[in-house]
Amino acid sequence: MPRTLLLTTLTLTLAALLNTTPTAQAAATTPTCRAAKHPALARQLTRDLKTALAGRRGGVSLAVHDDRTKLDCTLTPRTRYDAASLVKVLMMEATLRRAQSRGRGPTAWERGNLAPMIRRSDNTAAGRLWNDLGRTRLGTTLTQAGATRTILGPRGYWGLTRTTAADQLRLLDKLTARRSFLSATSRAYGLKLMSEVRKNQRWGVPAGMPRGVRAHLKNGWLPRATHGWRVHSIGAFTGQGRTYRIAVLSHDNPSMAYGVRTVERVAQAVHRTLNKGRAAGIGLTPPDEISEQSDGSVPQDAPDAPERPAWYASGAPGAAARTARAR
Repeated sequence: MPRTLLLTTLTLTLAALLNTTPTAQAAATTPTCRAAKHPALARQLTRDLKTALAGRRGGVSLAVHDDRTKLDCTLTPRTRYDAASLVKVLMMEATLRRAQSRGRGPTAWERGNLAPMIRRSDNTAAGRLWNDLGRTRLGTTLTQAGATRTILGPRGYWGLTRTTAADQLRLLDKLTARRSFLSATSRAYGLKLMSEVRKNQRWGVPAGMPRGVRAHLKNGWLPRATHGWRVHSIGAFTGQGRTYRIAVLSHDNPSMAYGVRTVERVAQAVHRTLNKGRAAGIGLTPPDEISEQSDGSVPQDAPDAPERPAWYASGAPGAAARTARAR
């Protein structure tokens, strides 16, 4: 090959590699749904989710479970994302679990921080609970929930906790399942707070939800220099004789509005398939109602959290608790 042509080819190849940024890449679009007794339902939702994600940019993970049909859907459910404000659900569960272990309900101080942390995503309240609970207790809660791929954020950077869609679904399960480390009273309290999230934070997984179903949700939305906008939404849905859970995590979104639309297209597909024949009571969030402002869960100058610290044993029993003790 002539030297000039070789140099040109190398230059173009290098340029292509440099320009293939995560934001420019298409999201993975091969979700998988399974339901042993309802194969047709699983096939339909697999098709609908693939259509919902077609052409979407960025990284997307999802996990869905329907208690009635035992349907499960996943897409890269073990990929880790910066949790942003999603970690507040873990803090809530750890607080309720601690109260139970001491034979009492949550104190006035605990309730005074739990309510604003969940209802309006108050970060000051979250910081108080993070420090009060301590890393060991938070790690133990993760381990007992089976959320062993979640890594607590370094030092006081709780918004940089690294989590997965599968782990978020496991934490939601502790709020809806009878077999849980949370009592019926604690579960009811936690679900009530998540059903009272303020209006401007109720975007995401409720999109497409029919009337008569109640959403219990928490969102996270955070822009960073790496991976652009993280836009996450998780929720448990109850009513009309069924309970199901949805967790959608994403990053490399060019804007918050783009990430919200990706999450909501997934949610629409799930609600439509699980509630066939019922009209949607909630539509997509209008773009002018999406703020494009961070949830404030991480300071702008915070360093990136490590994907897998040297002392973290991925998937090993008790890994989350060891993570807590190691720091």
